[in-house]
Order: sequence, then C-alpha cells, then structure tokens
Amino acid sequence: MPAKDIYHDAVKNALIKDGWTITADPYFLQYEDAELYADLFVEKALLAEQEGRKIVVEIKSFISPSLMKDFQNALGQYILYRDILQLANKNYEIYLAIRDTIFDTFFQRKSVQAVVELHHIKLMVFNNEREEITLWTK
Repeated sequence: MPAKDIYHDAVKNALIKDGWTITADPYFLQYEDAELYADLFVEKALLAEQEGRKIVVEIKSFISPSLMKDFQNALGQYILYRDILQLANKNYEIYLAIRDTIFDTFFQRKSVQAVVELHHIKLMVFNNEREEITLWTK
C-alpha cells in the first residue's frame, strides 16, 4: 500500500466539499504486469439521466528542497498513470492535485508552464488550509 501524501486528507475534504464522492482511496491501476496505486478515484453525479463524471486524482506536495525534482517525479508519475489508464481502456481523466501556493509560484515559471502544456497535464489546485478547490485546468 502506498504512503499517503501530507495533503491527502485536505484534498479529499476539498473534493467532498465540491460535491465529489470518493469511490477508491487509493485507486488500484493494473495493466498486464504493471500494478500501481493512484491516490484517489472520485465521481461526481451529473444530471439524473446522465452518467456521472469519474476522474483519478494524484496528489503531490512539492515540499522537497528541489521543486524541479518534485516536478520531475510528479510528471513521470502522472504520465505513467495516464498511459496505464489508456492502455487498460479506462476512459478516466487524471488530475494532478497541487497546492495553490505552488501553482501561484513554481507553476508560473515559463519552463514549467511549457512542460505542463506540452504534456497536457490537468491540474486540480487546492487551498490546504480551507480544504477547498480553487482551480481546475485542462
């Protein structure tokens, strides 16, 4: 079982406040001989006659001395999970959950923005103190 990120509960609470239902914590990903765990699988009911929206959320703290190293690890994990979902024919979007303070600083660097755009990284930005989602990007 993977270790939980220090902001795991804050992200869970933020998602619940936003109307999402946590359906797996962690979410087991499998394709062929690859077995991995993403942090959360969540679902949000839409209209009664429509199927709900389901997404996978991977939470990253960005608290090490090297934010670029954290970004490198997060990017690799995000791409691997997205690829495994695609190979396993799971049609779920994946989001990288990051704190608003990291989004407002490190993720505003031109190099980071270019990489995020190049790899079509979807972000869920949250405030860990208020346990609220502040931004979704696509």
